[in-house]
Amino acid sequence: MTHPQPAVLVLAGGHESDGGRDLTPLTATAGPAPAAGPTVHAVASAGRPLAEAVRAALAAPGGHPVCVVPMTLGRDPRLVADAARTLRALAAEPGQRPGRLALTAPFAAAEHLIGWLRAAARTAPATPDGALLVTAPAAGPFEDAELFRIARLARQFGRHRWVEVAFDGGDPDPAEGAARCRLLGARTVTAVPAAFGPALRTPVPGVLDGGPLLRPSAVAGVLAARTADALHLLGHGEDGTAAGLDAEHGHGYAHTHGPGEPSHTHPHTHTH
Repeated sequence: MTHPQPAVLVLAGGHESDGGRDLTPLTATAGPAPAAGPTVHAVASAGRPLAEAVRAALAAPGGHPVCVVPMTLGRDPRLVADAARTLRALAAEPGQRPGRLALTAPFAAAEHLIGWLRAAARTAPATPDGALLVTAPAAGPFEDAELFRIARLARQFGRHRWVEVAFDGGDPDPAEGAARCRLLGARTVTAVPAAFGPALRTPVPGVLDGGPLLRPSAVAGVLAARTADALHLLGHGEDGTAAGLDAEHGHGYAHTHGPGEPSHTHPHTHTH
């Protein structure tokens, strides 16, 4: 019987985790690691903090591989690309030993988030006049617009007549989202998060808090799966950065070429 290769994790946090602050309970220093998951060495936002956290993980005793997990639920492709750029730069630093650094696949895709929101909706009160309020920290216009699409798909085949969206620090905010639900006819409103943090960072009168999107054991299970896949690919010489660098392709405003401007193609890297 073979045992999985030990690995140390660094979690890259973005707007879906309030810059990683909502992920700090997962670190080894915050308490005992769940039996199902590998050790989380640190949580860091993209850029310099992530680079420093990865360097510290590489310097830790044991010489284990370091896996960086982009902690997105499918609405932060920039986080994936930024993490890939950071790891590519670190891998090129003098004295860096090949085969110790890997970028895992993103924690989740939009399809996972839709399924998790549907599961959360099943635990919320589903009276004929009940509404679901999907909340998340505000981000950019494309990321926020994507949440409206996800909420509409989460509503499909669900038990709630109304599923609305609200953003902490954005437009509409949770209080405005709840008011919209009531204007539509809802008597009860339950908030569920499409993020790693709480549904309501500040209580809203009359709104039920649907609790976290995922239990810690579920998060640990996903981290273990992403790490195992990344270590398998690392054993075949693939560190995941090529796929990560392509994560932002197609995200944001589309662009066209004016008359007489040469066209260009976008290279794609597909990792299986």
